Formats: sequence, structure tokens, C-alpha cells
Amino acid sequence: MLEALGAKTIVGIERLGQFWRFAGGALGAIAKTAVHPRSYGLVLTQMNVIGVQSVPVVMATGAFVGMILAIQAYGQLAAMGLEERLGVLINIAVVKELGPVLAAVMLAGRVGGALTAELGTMNVTEQIAAVRSMGTDPMRYLVAPRVLACLLLTPFLIIYADLLGILGGYFISVWQLKINAGAYWEYSAQGVELWDVGTGILKGFFFGGAIALIGCYKGFTCREGAQGVGQACTEAFVGSFMAILAMNYVFAVVLDAIYKSFWSPRSLL
Repeated sequence: MLEALGAKTIVGIERLGQFWRFAGGALGAIAKTAVHPRSYGLVLTQMNVIGVQSVPVVMATGAFVGMILAIQAYGQLAAMGLEERLGVLINIAVVKELGPVLAAVMLAGRVGGALTAELGTMNVTEQIAAVRSMGTDPMRYLVAPRVLACLLLTPFLIIYADLLGILGGYFISVWQLKINAGAYWEYSAQGVELWDVGTGILKGFFFGGAIALIGCYKGFTCREGAQGVGQACTEAFVGSFMAILAMNYVFAVVLDAIYKSFWSPRSLL
């Protein structure tokens, strides 16, 4: 048992090292792509596939999150006579945590799986090797545009999810639960700060980068055959999901400390 555990640990460390080498190469390719306008066409194509086509799914996710929060939280607040503060709870939860995380999870399923399947098929059919044999860097031609598109558009998709989550919570709270609309928005404006919105958007850069890097890495390293591509897609989604949760925890700890030290009213006194 110890020998098997040690062997798995060594394999895991090797794979982790390979991933970070791949990530370093991808970042170098991104830097080269950013300073060469001829590559912008590839980035725009991926922005359409990754970002524009993901808007309906992300917006629907945000809307249902806001509506479900309104239904679930109303009973607890109404029992204490605080139902008019329902908007504060919904909006903070959406813009700070649920909107960014759930939007990123949806992108991990839709975008991460698609990236892995596409690049994995190219790897199995030796198209990546053909690109390399033609003197073209596959990292710059295949990976950099996809990672850049995810980095640039994931924050905007999170904004869409936040907006629909806020509107969905408002619709249920005002039209179904009969909460005063003026009080709903007044308490929401008092409770939600620019910091809450900004931290949610900031997470989008890191979530998008993790989704793209993991998906591309799994595609480049998948085993041969349909089973290998399918397993790579599954591993890409699971890895992206775990990375999103881990990074969200780190952000919660670090940003809370920064807020208490520099942003909160008490720190300014």
C-alpha cells in the first residue's frame, strides 16, 4: 500500500510539474501574441466561440440563482421582520460569490470541455505534430488565442451573470413576494459596495485563465483514441472545478484581510 501510494504521489508531482511547464510556455506565447497584431484574428475567433456563444447559458444561470435566493431567503427574513432587506442578501451573494463561481463552473463545463475535446482530437490525429513540423509554434497558434479569449471575456460574462442575478432576485422579490421596490433598492445600495462588485470581477480573470490552461493542457496530453479524449474532457472539467473552488477560498481569505486593512471605514479612521 505504501509503495502504491508513493508511486501515485510521484506521478502526481510529475504531472503537476508538467502542467506548470505548460502554463509557463502558454504565458510566453501569450506575451508574443499580444505584441503581434497579425495574431489578433485568431483571438477574435476564439472570443466569439468562447465568449459570445456562452452569454445565454451564463445569463440564465445568473437569473435562476437570483430567483432561487429570493425564494429561499424570504422566509427567514420575514420571520424577523427584515424582508425589505432581502435585496442586500441577494445582491451581495450574487456579485461576490455565487455569480462568479457558478458562471465559471458553467464555463468550465461548456468551454473547458470543448477546448479539451478540440485539442485532444487534434493531438490524437497528429494535427498538432503537423503544425509543429510546419515551423509554427502550437502554443502560440493554438493555446495563446484560447487562453487570451478566456482571460478577457470571463469577467464580462460574470458581469452578465451578476446583472441577471440581481434582476431575477428583484423580479421575484417585488412581483411575487410583494416587497416594496424602493426599499429593496435603497437597502441594496447601502449594503453592496464597489469592493464587492470588483472582487467578483477580479476573480473572473483567474477563473478564466485556470479553465483555459487546464483544458488546453489536457487536450495536449490526452491519450490516443476516443476513450482517451473522453477521459481528458472529464479530467479537465473536474480539475477546473476544483481549481475554481480552491482559488475562491484563497480569494476569500486574502481579499477579506485586504478589505479589513485598507478599504473598510474602520481602517480609514
